[in-house]
Amino acid sequence: MHRMNRVWGSLLLIDSSSRGGAEEGPKCGDLWEEEGPEFEEIEDCSSEDREGQTIVSDLDGTLLRGRSSFPYFMLIAFEVGGYFRSLLLLLTAPFIWVLYHFVSEEAGIKLMIFVSFAGLKASKIKLASRAVLPKFYAEDIHPETWRVFSSFGKRYIVSANPRIMIEVFGKEYLGADEVIGTEIEVTEGGRATGFVKPPGVLVGEKKAAAIRPVFTDEEPDVGLGDRESDFEFMSLCKEGYIVPEGKTEAVAKESLPRPMIFHDGRFAVRPTPLVALMILIYMPFGFILALIRMTCGILLPISWALTAMRILGVRIKVRGTPPARVCPTTGEDGKGGVLFVCSHRTLLDPVMLAFALRQQVTAVTYSISRLSEMISPIKTVPLSRDREKDAEMIKRLLSVGNLAICPEGTTCREPFLLRFSALFAELTDQIVPVAVSNRMTMFHATSATGWKGMDPFFFFMDIRPTYELNFLEQLPRQLTCAGGKKSHEVANYIQRLIAGTLGFECTSFTRKDKYKVLAGNDGSVVPRKTKSTTLFAKLAGRRSL
Repeated sequence: MHRMNRVWGSLLLIDSSSRGGAEEGPKCGDLWEEEGPEFEEIEDCSSEDREGQTIVSDLDGTLLRGRSSFPYFMLIAFEVGGYFRSLLLLLTAPFIWVLYHFVSEEAGIKLMIFVSFAGLKASKIKLASRAVLPKFYAEDIHPETWRVFSSFGKRYIVSANPRIMIEVFGKEYLGADEVIGTEIEVTEGGRATGFVKPPGVLVGEKKAAAIRPVFTDEEPDVGLGDRESDFEFMSLCKEGYIVPEGKTEAVAKESLPRPMIFHDGRFAVRPTPLVALMILIYMPFGFILALIRMTCGILLPISWALTAMRILGVRIKVRGTPPARVCPTTGEDGKGGVLFVCSHRTLLDPVMLAFALRQQVTAVTYSISRLSEMISPIKTVPLSRDREKDAEMIKRLLSVGNLAICPEGTTCREPFLLRFSALFAELTDQIVPVAVSNRMTMFHATSATGWKGMDPFFFFMDIRPTYELNFLEQLPRQLTCAGGKKSHEVANYIQRLIAGTLGFECTSFTRKDKYKVLAGNDGSVVPRKTKSTTLFAKLAGRRSL
């Protein structure tokens, strides 16, 4: 697999030994032994007493371990342009390779930018660069470079990559004071033309020319690069160091100035050339598989659906002891139904809860697409975000049966729990916490910036999606509001309880915080009618053991 990936990497212009021109460039170990400037390796660079100094670093192959920018262009092509745009980028790779090796490095990069960007809205490219790319960048930080780069008081990044792609990550996650990159052309209507602005792609002398205006008074103290085209700007610095090619472990994301809690995008794995090829070939078949899996879940009785799901590769693991079945009209002891308080991983949490219980459960939701509502095998009731109306509705639903609620209000992919809304704690003392987690191998089944209607499809398109539901003990009365506790105390206790079970970390972040980071808004949606529009609600009576 590793050898095949290197072959594809070479074909797609991303072999780190490629330096442009018809002949193969020198290996990294021989790079500074050629005629021209000589630079020591990064491990020889001291990181002590650098707080008052300035550093300028390249990105690919220097700050990042990977010397390939292809995965990040593929992410933009797929997330903004869609399936066919990403397929076009993959098919154009041979032409990019020819240009890169037989014309110039700049020409190859220009073609990659054109294929990836032409016709796309610049605002959406910027949004994907904020919500999608940082997660993959953060997983590939070079440890030696970060040791040096993070020790400097003034940090600058210069790269041939478009600035629109790398600026957010460089400034917000690496603490760069300024990010200098290739500038793209944008029409008056806000769409990228696919061409670059003068002076063009920042390679070689153009990269050096780009940083000269920034350092008019004094030259930078240290310059970091990984290839010959970086030598020009490195020569402008008092010290220059090369980052040699070689395998090394990435820096832990927790070591970065800003924690990686929120991110978006459908790909769960880095789309290297080989991975991108496999995913794009698989997706049409995966969509058919998703339709089959979803049809089984919607139309079959629950016990049959569970067997069919298991055969089709969907794993649902149940831990703990689910409570006994509740009468759908009066509930246990006339108290009404049980309120299941779940951690929120995807919009399928209540559906998987119903499968685990082997009985119907009503779910209250906030932001769910019409399509997801229509194909849901359980009853869904939208929240209005009006506290009094929502409280009245939840009480009414609990009076006739079980109810599932995700008080985080939105999903989080990383091992964190967002702040729990406390409204649910005021409405019943029959509360069962459920620690929900899931594992995806290829796709993410959530989206903050994309169409949420595709969320269940991407979940069931995954080769082997897994859900795990851990039923915890029902809260004793003394730990509920009926026992004298305040609602926020109950909510915080359940958050800590579920987090401890999952090994997650509790946070005070909310839905608004997530959407502010990913989408630049507060995540508000237009309130809907409270009546469920589930297309298959009439089938609920058939969905029993």
